Amino acid sequence: MAGEERMEEVQRWTAKRRVALVLSVLMGETAVAEAARKHGLTVAEIEQWRDRFLLGAENALRARPKDDEALHEEEIKRLQRKIGELTMDLDIVKEANKLRPSMPGTSQD
Repeated sequence: MAGEERMEEVQRWTAKRRVALVLSVLMGETAVAEAARKHGLTVAEIEQWRDRFLLGAENALRARPKDDEALHEEEIKRLQRKIGELTMDLDIVKEANKLRPSMPGTSQD
């Protein structure tokens, strides 16, 4: 199987394995897309692990660490902001599509 890229099977993604993968990404040893392909994960999964890792690390270094509920609320707010950004992006794409001339035989909604 020389030259062939094969997917590494991991039976269970324990916290230690996730940390090792996230650290590898953060240290620039592997790209997110490469890690996702290699391990049969999605880019979004790895990015979520990275974001949660960084949030936890930041909290661990605070003079007064936040409790789990406060971290959960912060994560909800971050995700709500992301949803807002993606909604705005989608609206922009829809408006741009309205301005594009349509090709015969296609419909514009």
